[in-house]
Amino acid sequence: MGARRIRREQRQADMKASRLDNGVLKEKERERRDARMLDIIKKGKLPYLPSVMSWLSARLDKPSRLITPTDVEKLRR
Repeated sequence: MGARRIRREQRQADMKASRLDNGVLKEKERERRDARMLDIIKKGKLPYLPSVMSWLSARLDKPSRLITPTDVEKLRR
């Protein structure tokens, strides 16, 4: 039973280190994605590409079929 515990603890330590290393990269990617999506939104109008609608849905916390142009205007600012 001791070997399992050791492997589990080692895995936990590895995952913790991985989160610390990758968290910085993910934060930068989120910023780039936000800028890219806002740029697409400013250039176009509803309906957007599925990827943009998905991003809008997550940002507005509502299904993409319920997103209105006024909701999008609030994000543009």
